[in-house]
Amino acid sequence: MKKIFAANWKLFKSPQETRSFLNSFKKVFSQATGEVVFFPPAISIEAASECLKGSGIHFGAQNCHAQVQGAFTGENSAQVLKELGGTYLLIGHSERRQIFSENDSMIGEKVALAQNLGLIPMLCIGETLEERESIHTFRILETQLALGLSKADPSKPLVVAYEPVWAIGTGKVATPEQVSETHTDVYNILQRLGFTAPILYGGSVKPDNASNLLAQSHVGGFLVGGASLEVESFIKIAST
Repeated sequence: MKKIFAANWKLFKSPQETRSFLNSFKKVFSQATGEVVFFPPAISIEAASECLKGSGIHFGAQNCHAQVQGAFTGENSAQVLKELGGTYLLIGHSERRQIFSENDSMIGEKVALAQNLGLIPMLCIGETLEERESIHTFRILETQLALGLSKADPSKPLVVAYEPVWAIGTGKVATPEQVSETHTDVYNILQRLGFTAPILYGGSVKPDNASNLLAQSHVGGFLVGGASLEVESFIKIAST
């Protein structure tokens, strides 16, 4: 199975910056060893759609509402993403959970909506440093997966991204042993729930640690934050 290299740009890159980056990236895209997905900020999705048409590079949204339309000021429509040619939907990122108070039930609704529209949900899971130190990692991930996938269809495409919250944007990286152990746990939980899905690792992934991390058990690729904002660093990761 092809590895997946996904770029979460968070609240960075205007439409103009998106076009400039993607036009440069297309020139080196042939170096990538797997599938590449970009998650630009909502206001730049149409720019990404225009730039990536026919390129073989995928894009998606960082969030959506659980309804395709309605009186939901400030929300994004998964249906509009689909109409723009998007293929992936990032759901349940730790920043959505922590800053915007999204719970597992709400996340489960979004996963089901994405699948029903023919989009591929990329479900994010992960524990805080306190939860890991309290030896609650397995229980936290098991709950997030069970509830996040409670309305999902095992026969439809799904990607899971494991991001230890304590390693996102902190410069801290889980050791290869921790990544291998946790990804194996996630794989086993998914099997028990009846799902098969690539499991991406996210958490301060950089060109100099990508190769070692990718070699670990059940690591199906990366969800990259800061290192995806520059063409040179991201293509180094995507060509691992």
